[in-house]
Order: sequence, then C-alpha cells, then structure tokens
Amino acid sequence: MPANPPVRLYWSATVYDRATYAFIREMPKSAVSSLTTGLKKNADGSIEVYFGPNAPARKEASWVPTKSGGNFEVMFRLYGPEKPLFDKSWKLPAIERMDFGAGGRALQ
Repeated sequence: MPANPPVRLYWSATVYDRATYAFIREMPKSAVSSLTTGLKKNADGSIEVYFGPNAPARKEASWVPTKSGGNFEVMFRLYGPEKPLFDKSWKLPAIERMDFGAGGRALQ
C-alpha cells in the first residue's frame, strides 16, 4: 500500500476463495488493514502486504494466508475515501508476484 492513501478512516485488503467467493476456509485470518497491529512502514511510508500460503520471514503481521495451489481474489477497500480516489489522481498499484526462494512464493 503506498504511503498516505486518500482515506480518512482506514484501508483493508481481504482475500476470498475464487471458487466460492467466500473467505478461504481454515485460515487464521482473511485480511490485513491499516489498523492491523504490528504492520511496519517502509522509509517512504508505504506498507508491504503479502498474500500466499506461507508468510515471508518476519513479515507475519502484513501477510494474508491463502491455500497452496488455490485461486483467490483480493478486495481492497478504502474507508472514508477522499477526493484523489474519486478524481482518479491516486491509483492503487498492481499486485506483484514475488519469489522467496526454496519454492516460497507470495504476491505483494
């Protein structure tokens, strides 16, 4: 999530099972938000959010678990949106695939 998203309240990223459009069963959590305890900001104020079956090392707070080999969808919500969202001067960047070595992959 880029630094200073245009929201008055908070943002969230929630993962859904693509087959059922419901939360992924038997996962310890289904979302990360700007209210999540333990999120760490980068030097520029941005926050990395990870999606995948395994948490990247020391990034558990900013990780949303998914099923290995399963398809999922991510819904980003911005609560209390401000003008830059409506006039489209602010855009959420695309999710990128990352490789953590030894077969570990996640989306960021």
